[in-house]
Amino acid sequence: MPRHLLGAAIVTALAVTLAGCGSGGGSGDDALEIWIRQAPDSDSAKTAVKLADAFTKASGVKTKVVALFDDFETKLQQQAAQKNLPDIVINDTAQLGNMQSQGWLRPVDKAKLKGGDQLADRAWQAAAAGDGKHYAAPFSAQAFALIIRKDWREKVGLEPPQTWDDLGKLAKAFTEDDPDGNGQKDTFGFVAPAGTKRGYASWYASSLIYANGGNFLTDAGGGKFTPAVSDPKTVEAVKWLQDQFCVAKTVNPGAVSNDTTVTHEVFEKGQGGIYLVGPYVLARFVKSIGTDKIEVVKVPKGPSGGPGTLGEGENVYLMAGSANEEGQQKFAEFAVSPEGQRIGMNKDAPGAIVRLPVHKGVDMAAERSDARWKVFQEAYADAVYSSPVPNWAPIRQTTADAINAVWADCGADVKAGMDGLATKLTAELQAQKAS
Repeated sequence: MPRHLLGAAIVTALAVTLAGCGSGGGSGDDALEIWIRQAPDSDSAKTAVKLADAFTKASGVKTKVVALFDDFETKLQQQAAQKNLPDIVINDTAQLGNMQSQGWLRPVDKAKLKGGDQLADRAWQAAAAGDGKHYAAPFSAQAFALIIRKDWREKVGLEPPQTWDDLGKLAKAFTEDDPDGNGQKDTFGFVAPAGTKRGYASWYASSLIYANGGNFLTDAGGGKFTPAVSDPKTVEAVKWLQDQFCVAKTVNPGAVSNDTTVTHEVFEKGQGGIYLVGPYVLARFVKSIGTDKIEVVKVPKGPSGGPGTLGEGENVYLMAGSANEEGQQKFAEFAVSPEGQRIGMNKDAPGAIVRLPVHKGVDMAAERSDARWKVFQEAYADAVYSSPVPNWAPIRQTTADAINAVWADCGADVKAGMDGLATKLTAELQAQKAS
């Protein structure tokens, strides 16, 4: 394959990344190039290199891992413009529609993918586009739960939350009752990545929206959808969160501008005690905060019902235009195999790129001794994936902008904001021919 270039500055950065990770593939032009959306030289990037090296050992196919985090999609766009996409991309399930609609992906025949019949049906759903065809191999799954400062909860004398009312009371106590015992009023209940970058406000809100029986879209059948954001259950969830920002004031300051990178650090610094997040940070927090100080609790169902929290994960995408389609297929099959899944899980150590295994033959309890992972696994049984529209990315961004606006402006009327959002979503669905 020709060498993939991103310009001199990016090439230099990638060279440092690959050297730091110790890529077994080297920089040979014939290597299968694998991009993963992880910070360079992070624990997760190193796990990706372990996976690629094991694949090379098993198959003889050389690999080159490129770990990028900031502006990942923008850099893919640059490569697409040069007709020089990587061979493999490991990226969020929610990015499938965006990449497929631009013609970047090769279809995946579920019946011809070795081991495909051993993967969870729910995970395969996240590999399907709006046309019903699969454009990826499922690789990792996750659902969301509450990571709570257990030591703080015990200090304020409350039980793990079972209802939203319980959750609000716990957040209030964390904000007002000095749970860290330093004599200062410097803690908050919730930490939240509530900014608009990459649609984080929508991503964060979605678990509570789903937990209350709401949704962003309603499936009208035949690949057509209608907005559901002005439904009372959705409005109720967004309003409950606005009250946490504006009435109870239990959310960490600056949350409406934060992404997950900042929010992880806010939680680690002890500025807040409740984080609604996926399992990928559990091992990190065990190490940085202390295993005895944190607990994992399922998100309580809202006052209007369930079913559950956001379901998502990562897929292995086989990119169009590759000169090594056989190598692409082999890598996908290795990644979803029990061996590939176990390497990606990385046991209890930081850096898991397989959060919950998608292969039915992999026993998570046998791989991980930390029982808190089971809470996330149980939550996945009721998880809700994003609707299979042609392109979810602009819908997530549009909903993030609107939801962030009513959290940032305490005088904003949530129902009016969601009605306006429904109008915008109708226009977006029409543009995608999915209305």
